[in-house]
Amino acid sequence: MNVTISPHALSGTIPSIASKSVAHRILILAALCPTDAEIACSTTSVDIDATIRCLNALGAAITPTEGGYHVAPIPAVEERTSPRGNIGRTLECEESGSTLRFLLPVVAALGCGAHFTGHGRLAKRPLSPLYELLQQGGCSLSPQGTFPLDLSGKLQSHEFILSGNVSSQFVTGLLMAASVMDGPVKIVVAEPIQSRPYIDITLKAMADFGIKIMSTPVLHGDKACVEYTVTPTHTPLTSPGLLTVEGDWSNAAFWLSAGAIGTDSVCVTNMNLSSVQGDRYCLAALALFGARINRAPGQVSVSHGTLSPVKIDVHDIPDLVPVLAVVAAYAQGETRFTHAERLRLKESDRLESTADLIRAMGGEVATTDSALTIVGHGGLHGGGPVDAANDHRIAMAAAIAATCAEEPTKILGAECVSKSYPSFFEDFQALGGLVKKEV
Repeated sequence: MNVTISPHALSGTIPSIASKSVAHRILILAALCPTDAEIACSTTSVDIDATIRCLNALGAAITPTEGGYHVAPIPAVEERTSPRGNIGRTLECEESGSTLRFLLPVVAALGCGAHFTGHGRLAKRPLSPLYELLQQGGCSLSPQGTFPLDLSGKLQSHEFILSGNVSSQFVTGLLMAASVMDGPVKIVVAEPIQSRPYIDITLKAMADFGIKIMSTPVLHGDKACVEYTVTPTHTPLTSPGLLTVEGDWSNAAFWLSAGAIGTDSVCVTNMNLSSVQGDRYCLAALALFGARINRAPGQVSVSHGTLSPVKIDVHDIPDLVPVLAVVAAYAQGETRFTHAERLRLKESDRLESTADLIRAMGGEVATTDSALTIVGHGGLHGGGPVDAANDHRIAMAAAIAATCAEEPTKILGAECVSKSYPSFFEDFQALGGLVKKEV
């Protein structure tokens, strides 16, 4: 689907969608519990649906309810030979890196084996050192880089040592796997840790399910590390009964950025202003640019201010870069995003696809291996076409950029927004956006 966005600043109020990051974790942990759980989750996406299908294939029974999902857990080990616990075990991860990287160690810990498949760039996205750690822990895996990726064997209690510059998804997967393993597990991660807030989301979700994790600064050799210790036999998974998936700061950032570059304020409701989600930093980033921020209980609004260039280390917030790059293009002067190398390993090479987006709309931009520099001239010409590069965040950032451009902007392949935000263009129109779809 291609779309054409005509210039028209967004304004008004929109409720947040459910956090994809939180939903993945809560769904997996609920499926690992010995008792049923209810999950209040206001929205879904292709990635969340992929995780649900995979958990159901492992024997869980996750069914939609009026306000979210009912989760009947994966059967206990001795029951996994029953019909319900033996549903094919082909796990279709679509293009969801979270689904694959979380469930690989979880399946290994369960010892039930599976054939993992997926689409797009997922097979090429790196699995090392998680791949090698699973092998060292007693599992067998087919060669990485292609699908299906076959996993067999049972992961044993182990000390897992990772560099801090790998994906935080590896740490999360191992933490959740540890909750169902037979003995204590230590996960040692060297400092500095990439995307640490995503690990914090995991720790909070596990605490909600009764898993106490000790986090201790240690020296491993001559390296400063954080050691996460999980002892599931002391504090086994316990269903809290009902859990609510909070609003998604990653996607709220698009609407809030629209307020920063537009003429009227944009307000997002159903937000947890004390969330551990790292992308809550979008508020601080927009304030640094000069946008006006107004917080109220459960909601936040952003309106235009005089936008000035900034320098931002995106080590912990890589997903914000595309839309913050748009804000930078509407500022006056040179903005630099540093420590952005992990963006090259996303659904697209997101450093280059973000740069291509800005260039296609008439902006000035440059990249290095790990940085993105935008020279803002107070606005963008528009036009395009902008290739979304099969990347949901590029498509959404381009739509926000187009709202205040000089001319209409065409976005190619905009259907990829369904990966995280299927109703994005409907909500875009609800805020006054002008969009014409070409199916």
